[in-house]
Amino acid sequence: MEFSAFTQLSFVLAIAAIVAVIMRLLRQPLIMSYIITGILVGPSVLNLVHAGDVFHSFSELGITLLLFIIGLGLNIGVIKSLGRVSLVTASAILLTVGTIGFAASHFLLGFDKTTSLIIGVALFFSSTIIILKVLSDNKELSRLYGQIAIGVILVDDIVATLALVAVTAVGTNAGLDFSTIGTLLLKAVGLGAGLAFIGTKIMPRVTRMFAHSQELLFIFSIAWGLLIAALFDIAGFSHEVGALFAGVSIAGLPYATEIAAKLKPLRDFFIVIFFVTLGEVFTFGSLKESLVPALILSLIVMVGKPLFVLIALGLQRYTKLTSFKAAIHLSQISEFSIILVILAASYHLVPASAVATITFVALITIGLSTYLMKYDDVLYKQLEYWLRHFERTTVNEHTKKSALYPIILVGYHKGGHEFLKTFREMKQRYLVIDYDPEIIDSLEEQGIRHAYGDATDEEFLDEVNAHHANLIVSTMSDVGTNLTLLRYVRRHSSKASFICHAENYADAAKLYEHGASYVSLPHYIGSERVSSFIRRHGVDHAALAEYRDKHLITIGRQALKG
Repeated sequence: MEFSAFTQLSFVLAIAAIVAVIMRLLRQPLIMSYIITGILVGPSVLNLVHAGDVFHSFSELGITLLLFIIGLGLNIGVIKSLGRVSLVTASAILLTVGTIGFAASHFLLGFDKTTSLIIGVALFFSSTIIILKVLSDNKELSRLYGQIAIGVILVDDIVATLALVAVTAVGTNAGLDFSTIGTLLLKAVGLGAGLAFIGTKIMPRVTRMFAHSQELLFIFSIAWGLLIAALFDIAGFSHEVGALFAGVSIAGLPYATEIAAKLKPLRDFFIVIFFVTLGEVFTFGSLKESLVPALILSLIVMVGKPLFVLIALGLQRYTKLTSFKAAIHLSQISEFSIILVILAASYHLVPASAVATITFVALITIGLSTYLMKYDDVLYKQLEYWLRHFERTTVNEHTKKSALYPIILVGYHKGGHEFLKTFREMKQRYLVIDYDPEIIDSLEEQGIRHAYGDATDEEFLDEVNAHHANLIVSTMSDVGTNLTLLRYVRRHSSKASFICHAENYADAAKLYEHGASYVSLPHYIGSERVSSFIRRHGVDHAALAEYRDKHLITIGRQALKG
C-alpha cells in the first residue's frame, strides 16, 4: 500500500521517537537512534519511505538552519583569528588522509585512478552537521577546540564546492579552466561584500522594527537565512556555506542570541529527518561487496584524521587537550562525501560500488565518532600521558571563553536603574535582559551590557549562561514569568539568589514555595530597599533568610485577614 508523504513522515517520526526512548534508556547518543530509525524505515527492513524528494528537502532545511544558527554565534573577529590554524589543519588532512585514501583505494582495493582520487578527496571532508550538532548540544561552540573544528569544516565546505564544480566540469566534458574558477571567485567577493554592507548598514535598522514582535522577528530571521542560502546555491556555492554567512552577517546585532534560541526547536525537527535519510540509504544487498573496503577506509579516517590533526595543532603550539578534542570531533567523513561520489557516479566517473562503499564509511565513522565525542573526556584521561608527545614545550594558546555574569537583571523598565546603580557600586559584572527593542537601544547607547530575549526561553537563558549567575533579579511582576525563571534557576543551583516582584500576597507565597530568595511587594518593600539590602549584604543566598522570614510572617497575617 502506497502511503502519502504526510503518512510516511508520521510513521517515521513515531518510530524515531520509540527508538530514541530506547536509546535514552540505554544511555546511547540520540544521533545513533535517528540513524537506526533510517535503517529500519529503509528498503532493507520496513520500506516505508517512498517520498524521497520530500525527506531530502526536509533534511536540507535542517542543515541550513543549523549552519545559520552557528553563523549567528560567530563574528568576523573569530573567523580572522582562527583562519590560519583552520587552513593549515585542513591542508594537513587533505594532503595526508587524501593521499593515503588514494593509495589504499588504488593499490589495495583495486579501484581505478579516477575513482581512487575522488575517494581520497571524499575521505578528507568531516561532517558539518554532526560536529555542529554535538558542539551545540554540549554548549561547546565557544570553546577553542570547537572554534577550530568549525574553522576546519568551513574550509571543508569551500573545498567541497570546488570539488563539485570540478566533477561537473569533467563529467560534462566542459573542462575546468581559470575562467570558471575566476567567475566563482568574483561571485564570492560580490556576495561577501553585499552581505557585509547589508549586515552593517541596513540590518540594524530593519531588525529594530521587527524586534517589536517576537513572531515577526522569528519569520524574518528564517526568511533571511533561507534566502541567502538560496542565493549562494544559485551562484554555484553550497546552500550550507550561504546559511553560515547569512548568520555571520547579522551576528553583531543585539537580537542574534534571541533569534538563535527561537530557531533551535525548528532546527532539531528537520535534523532528525536528515539522520533518518542518512540511515535510509543503507541496504543489506550491497553490504557483502562493500563491507571490507568500507572497513579499511574507515580505519584510515578514524586513525589517520585524528593523528594528523594532533600533529598539525601540536606544531602550531596548541595544548594536547585542545588538539585531542578537535581531532576527535573531526574523526568522520561528511554528507558532502556521499554527495560528491553520487555526483561522480551520475557522470559515470566512478562505479556504483564506490557509492555503496563511501555510504558505509559514512555510517561507520559517524556512528563511532559520535561515541568518541560523547566520551572524549574519559578518553583524554586514559591517553593523557601518551598525548604529551603531540604538545610542544611552550604553547601559545589564546582561549575564548563565554562571558559569565555573576549578576543578571531581568527587565530594566521597572526599577532597573536603581539595581544597576547598586551593582556598579559593588563593582560586579552584570547583564541586563530585556525584550523591548527601545530599551535595548537605550542600553546600547548607555554602554550597558545587555541581551535581547525572552527570559522564559530556556535555550536563550543557556546562551547567556544564566545558570552560572550567583544572583538573578527580576523586575517583572508577572507570576508566570517569574515562576518559569525561578524553576530554571533552582534546577541548576540551590545556592543562587533569586529576587523578584509580585503583585499580591498570594503570588508572593507561591514564589516563596518554589524557592525564591526574596519577593518584593509594592506594599512592603520596593526596588530601593532591596537594592540597599544587596549593597550591604552582597549576593549571599543565606543573607536573605531573615528578610524572607519576616516577609513570610507578614504574608501569613495578610492571608488570615483575607
